[in-house]
Amino acid sequence: MKIVNKNSITGSCLIIMMMVVFGCKKQLSINQDPNFPTLSQGTPALVFPVAVLATTGEVGGNLAIVGGMWSQYFTQAALAQQYVNIESYNLPTTDLVVNVSYDNMFTAGLENYKFVMDKAASTGDWNFFLMGTVMKAYTTEVLVDLYDQIPYTEALQGSGNLNPKFDSGYAIYTALLSSIDTALSKDFTASTNTVAGAQDLIFNGDIGKWKAFANTLKLKMYLRMINAHPDVAQAGIQALYNSGATFLSVDASVTNFSTTPSNDNPMYEINIRANNTSANIKASTTFVTWLEANSDPRIVYWFGSTTPASINQGDYTNINPTYSAAPVFAQAQTDPVEFISLPESYFLQAEADLRYFGGTNTQNLYNQGVLAAFAQLGMDGSSFVAPGGAYAFPTAGTMDQKIEAIIVQKWASCVYGCHGIEGFFEQNRTGYPVRSAVYSTSPSYIPGQLVIGKNSDLGAGLVPKRFVFPYNETSRNTNAPALVPETTPVWWGK
Repeated sequence: MKIVNKNSITGSCLIIMMMVVFGCKKQLSINQDPNFPTLSQGTPALVFPVAVLATTGEVGGNLAIVGGMWSQYFTQAALAQQYVNIESYNLPTTDLVVNVSYDNMFTAGLENYKFVMDKAASTGDWNFFLMGTVMKAYTTEVLVDLYDQIPYTEALQGSGNLNPKFDSGYAIYTALLSSIDTALSKDFTASTNTVAGAQDLIFNGDIGKWKAFANTLKLKMYLRMINAHPDVAQAGIQALYNSGATFLSVDASVTNFSTTPSNDNPMYEINIRANNTSANIKASTTFVTWLEANSDPRIVYWFGSTTPASINQGDYTNINPTYSAAPVFAQAQTDPVEFISLPESYFLQAEADLRYFGGTNTQNLYNQGVLAAFAQLGMDGSSFVAPGGAYAFPTAGTMDQKIEAIIVQKWASCVYGCHGIEGFFEQNRTGYPVRSAVYSTSPSYIPGQLVIGKNSDLGAGLVPKRFVFPYNETSRNTNAPALVPETTPVWWGK
């Protein structure tokens, strides 16, 4: 797979940070390269946005493309080659996206978040401490959900430990949840706190929204545990609600992209600008047929028509003449990158209410999630959740039918904001959308069910469940585990 300009967004902010750091210095040591300042010369306010953009660049760039294809919102254009490795599920340990995603989120993300947390703790700046903690937890969670195990307890020690052990995903989740609780317990009225303002690319320094982000992230992580540790999941969620936690009522996202090169949306930068074409990814039959079956107007936003042509997922070698008419997936330079979206927040709350609180508010939360997903595209979804509407909540259905309704709507919402990797994770956790027993060319195919890509490199009936461990880590870390096939579920997988 070809990865181009993978560091462009992070690099832009890094240059700004360097300029600010050195613009304030009276003189420079002749032994210090002014183009490469040490991290110790930074401050939380300077380093935090760099770290956020490192997470943004991967979650909203490479992983957005992988997640979008594996969630089947779009597919590789026919007779094109840019993403055939992704479409064929051929991502070995040496693949660039497997290594780049890991390296960038570790080195430009987690290391910088740790610096922010350590520096903020030393001065009692609990605002930046919470912000660093939440983003470190979010970024680590994404890595764990991709690779299952990563170095954690012995990681980020530099030359102090060049062979950190890999920790289990469950142990890392437990530690992350504890770290968020610690950060939330700090004194946010202390005079030592500073307001991040524009240095906070997500909430512009609104610490109340950061607390809601922290609680929503905890809720998501506990729900991820339902298959492997159901008792822990239930106890954690009930304790979260009993504490009076508030959850996100806005998107947790980065939005301040522009139309200039290297400052635009990372998926747009990788997929369109760097490749000098918009035609790499096109409408997938899986998503298109689901939208068509429900007369969902969002189809026009994504594909420009109520009845667009489409390509069966992964069928990129086919010379089918109708494939040339398939529209490209809609992208813009200023599209946001979502970490946890408002619809996702509502759907998480709906699932928690259904599972653990009698379901008395589930329908309302579900409806709010659907409405928020439509609103992101400037549309009104009220007729869809009204009685008799295509997405009316199945109040008389079984628990599984209600869970399916929630997760399928979450899947449909995750196409927005370069958030496809979350749709992939949730399908692995819940099994929804259902995987089809037939390919999408079959007369018995049910619209919206996920299929196995036409040119899969995996065995019959197999699909990817994770990334394999990256070569950049396994080749230099003597404590790296043996490779695990990408068809093996991660620790919380169904």
